[in-house]
Amino acid sequence: MNEDVNILIVDDEPIMRESLSDWLRDDGYGVVAADSGTKALRILPTQDWNVLIVDLKMPGMDGIELMGEVKKANPDVPIIIMTAYATVDTAVRAMREGAYDYVVKPFDPEEMALIIRKLVAHQRLVQENRLLRDELRRKFEYKNIITKNPKMLQVLELLKSVAPTTSTVLIEGESGTGKELVARAIHGTSQRVSEPFVPVSCAALPETLLESELFGYEKGAFTGATGARKGRFEEAESGTIFLDEIAEISMKTQVDLLRVLQEREVRRLGGKSTVKIDVRVICATNKDLQSEVNAERFRADLFYRLNVVRIVIPPLRERKEDIPLLADHFLRKYSVENAKNVNRISEEAMSLLVRHGWPGNVRELENAIERAVVVSKVSRIEPQDLPASVTKIRTDMLVTPHGSLAEIERHHIISVLQRNDWQIKKSAQELRIDRSTLYAKMKKYSIKKPKS
Repeated sequence: MNEDVNILIVDDEPIMRESLSDWLRDDGYGVVAADSGTKALRILPTQDWNVLIVDLKMPGMDGIELMGEVKKANPDVPIIIMTAYATVDTAVRAMREGAYDYVVKPFDPEEMALIIRKLVAHQRLVQENRLLRDELRRKFEYKNIITKNPKMLQVLELLKSVAPTTSTVLIEGESGTGKELVARAIHGTSQRVSEPFVPVSCAALPETLLESELFGYEKGAFTGATGARKGRFEEAESGTIFLDEIAEISMKTQVDLLRVLQEREVRRLGGKSTVKIDVRVICATNKDLQSEVNAERFRADLFYRLNVVRIVIPPLRERKEDIPLLADHFLRKYSVENAKNVNRISEEAMSLLVRHGWPGNVRELENAIERAVVVSKVSRIEPQDLPASVTKIRTDMLVTPHGSLAEIERHHIISVLQRNDWQIKKSAQELRIDRSTLYAKMKKYSIKKPKS
């Protein structure tokens, strides 16, 4: 298992160098040793190294200096610093300069072995994640949008058609569906890709601040304006501005925005002259903008200016086939980020994920998987690792076409068992059946307590 792992040991002490080499070779690692930093630098280009173990105090080039030279050529190679002269200052300096870990001599060989095992496992997980992401990208991913849902595939086709143009785009969809991701994909495949992409959350700022944020201001335009400042439209020159939650802007700001779109110029607050702009506008909203127009909360003339190309993102509950794809993507992402070897989702947990309604859409799913990775104690995600909002049985399951009566009963039993920490007596009492009946149903539905 370890024969493909190459370790370079650098230490001027022959006994430490040779004994550590022997320990690691016994564990199956490929080991090369050098007695100085200079010799290590000559050896370094001869092959790819998974780990460097470097002594801090050496004649000539010390461990910190060697680490700096190594990082210039191989910034990703992890380096473990070891020293017999341990102080807080040297430890802090080593970690600040990029050391993966810091070990004090004399140390237990098993301590070093454990550090290397964890490091190698993490590297393998990163590599596996990279390979699987590449495979996923080839099959189902376009510009970070992961899908095999027919409606979303139609969205992608429309996205590819509109991206090369200069047309204004209106993206509608519930919160958490990935509207900004779509906007970034449009910008990322357009002729403006090398120019700025400037996102603005219109709901995050009050009217007065939003106006100065969008259009900029001149010195003295208001109290505290001690100098002139460009607005977001000017910052997005030659690129794309993304106006999120456009339905939340006030009527006054709507008038100002309409003028900008018509004239292709902005006037800063307190300014007398205008500035010509060349900016593509992409807007997004979690509301039906036509309904907002009908209710006279949004100007019809501005709506028609924005509604040149309309893209509607379906909610996650209408994209059930995407849930396993997205869940797997987030699983690998957060396993790597948290250095955890969580590499799969159990059948029971995936069933709960697919059946959940996801009112928070993809954002909620991502948060649920991140939480599950963090709390998981084994290599797979089990139902108890998921948030309560996902594991609880929803009454609306009874009126949806997604499950048979037997499936609903199975998941209700699992939910009760989880809530009672898999105690059969308490679960049977809550279900109002005897223990023998509960055991029979668990056998019928292949329900087993997850291994801890």
